[in-house]
Amino acid sequence: MNTLDLKKKAVQLRKNTWQLIYNHKNGHTGSCLSCADILVALYYGVMNQTLDNLNDPDIDTYIQSKGHAVEIWYEILADKGYIKQEDLDNGYSTFNTPFIGHPTTEIKGMEFHTGSLGHGLGLGVGVALASKMNHSKKRTFVLMGDGEQAEGSIWEAAMAAGNYNLDNLIAIVDHNELQISGTTNTVMRSNPLTDKYRAFGWDVQEVNGNDVEALVEILSKENNTNKPRVIIAHTVKGKGVSFAENRADWHHKIPTEEEYQKALKEFDAQMEALENE
Repeated sequence: MNTLDLKKKAVQLRKNTWQLIYNHKNGHTGSCLSCADILVALYYGVMNQTLDNLNDPDIDTYIQSKGHAVEIWYEILADKGYIKQEDLDNGYSTFNTPFIGHPTTEIKGMEFHTGSLGHGLGLGVGVALASKMNHSKKRTFVLMGDGEQAEGSIWEAAMAAGNYNLDNLIAIVDHNELQISGTTNTVMRSNPLTDKYRAFGWDVQEVNGNDVEALVEILSKENNTNKPRVIIAHTVKGKGVSFAENRADWHHKIPTEEEYQKALKEFDAQMEALENE
């Protein structure tokens, strides 16, 4: 998929996610919009994982440690055929549904339950270490939030990854500098993340996390450092919806009818602009 198609895919999936959250009156809106480009880059441009090769032990693993942003992941799995779009549209956040508010292994393509923040990197370390022991070519990608960096378990996992030279592990921090109760710098300051991860023995890279072309390039980059790699992806919370961008209150906010319609027009305008490139 070329860069223009990736950009279009990101806009379409943001729109789909916006509609899903509005229709079911539940979801982490700002968080999903923030990391949409990261997931698009992974699933359409980087990872060796498809519906057809899910049983191959050497396919790449994706772990979404910031599990509250599950809606955008659902939409990607539906778009790629892992789940039925109709089942998602009708079943999300309803009684007795597998489409709950955090990742679950009941959904094809989701290998781990996540949502308790701070656990995903430890899971990734386990998978990456097992892959090394099995001489597998599998890569493990873990997406974390920046607010999540306050969890002590993150740093235990980071220490282990550095200790075991897990160069098959790629962590990504969705660094939008906001969390549910305010800015990350005021709630629990974790910066400078670059210096901290380097001190734990990681190769550290930084990227515009809302630039899908740059994301594909850096996530595809071969790792010859003998170290685990972390990508600090600088993003905008609520990306793509003008009135939700850089707003902490949109972490878990449901749009009104007026806001819903306004955002749909913005997504359509973004798509039209891409069509004219």
